[in-house]
Amino acid sequence: MSRQNSENPSIRKKESVVYGVNPVAEALRSRTVDYLLVSDGCKNRRVQEIIDRSRAAGISVRFQPRKAVERLAGTRQHQDVVAVRAARRYATLESLIEGKAAPLLIVLDSVEDPRNLGAVVRTAAALGVDGLIIPDRRAAGLTAVAAKAAAGGLEHLPVARVTNLARALEWLKEQNVWVTGFEAAAETVFTQADFRGPCALVFGGEGRGLRRLVRESCDRVVSIPLSGPIPSLNVSVAVAVALYEVLRRRGARDSEPKPKRSG
Repeated sequence: MSRQNSENPSIRKKESVVYGVNPVAEALRSRTVDYLLVSDGCKNRRVQEIIDRSRAAGISVRFQPRKAVERLAGTRQHQDVVAVRAARRYATLESLIEGKAAPLLIVLDSVEDPRNLGAVVRTAAALGVDGLIIPDRRAAGLTAVAAKAAAGGLEHLPVARVTNLARALEWLKEQNVWVTGFEAAAETVFTQADFRGPCALVFGGEGRGLRRLVRESCDRVVSIPLSGPIPSLNVSVAVAVALYEVLRRRGARDSEPKPKRSG
């Protein structure tokens, strides 16, 4: 007798997908849902309650034709709602800096490709970053695809997902973390910045860079100089280049005082 999905037929383990009103509601309680997919035009009251709970918890809700929901669920018996579970539980923003004298964080603004997210996780974990921050909307989450690209990095790097990225950056600044945005058009070259204190490095999404409010929430914006015909780097490559400079500066032995936030 086959035991495949015998515990609960509404869970597709390979796809990390849960479908149906009751199973999705239970998944929300476990705080492991990355996003919801709901059939366009669904008027079910219980589904609406799930939508409301998801939005209150900062979980992205996406609407697509019923056929798309059916394809994701792998069945017609999905009751118009499917939850894609995260590969691991998200950390809190506060936990990323708790107990650390000079935390080093990576912040991704609307990186939508889960493979790029996974590559950043792998790089950040390999180089000893204390945590990663991502927004809950218009951005890739910790899906199975991202976990595979991370190649084990998710086991070593806590990831926090926030509802308002600009507000999260302002909170970090209140905790004396210096926030540095990376953008190709910035006049200041990143090698001219001091990264030896607590810092968060912010990188924009594919093809669009930093959003205005996120840019305005940065203490400074710097660029990685390029000399060839290609105008930008893949975000995971940019993160790697920036991190090596940060680690070099943090390891430098000089008498210059570390920067302090005024006010």
